[in-house]
Amino acid sequence: MRKVWVAAVSVAVLGLNGTAAMAQDVENGQSVFRQCRACHQVGANAKNLVGPALTGIVGRKAGTIAGFNYSQANKDAGAKGLVWTEEVLLKYLAAPLQFMPGTKMAYAGLKDEADRKDLIAYLKSAK
Repeated sequence: MRKVWVAAVSVAVLGLNGTAAMAQDVENGQSVFRQCRACHQVGANAKNLVGPALTGIVGRKAGTIAGFNYSQANKDAGAKGLVWTEEVLLKYLAAPLQFMPGTKMAYAGLKDEADRKDLIAYLKSAK
């Protein structure tokens, strides 16, 4: 019986897509987002600034916000099917210039994985 319970919990934790569940500290993610605000906005009335508005970024194809002048690298990534999933954002936010050479995002990266996960949780929660 214990094996069945452990298997059920494992499936629940992995979720439907088979990846580990992301941290959900939205409050910390909002705090982490403060360093992004110089270039990005998020929320119902978010506008493109130096960087694109990030409302709805999770699940969106790269390079597709209307009215934003993306780098060719970002547009090409979207054309090749890159979607900003939680897993992709987790990698991108660690080192944007390494993940996507040619991106306009001149940010060294967010090294702390827990902070990246929390930031992604915050971005998902912002409507």
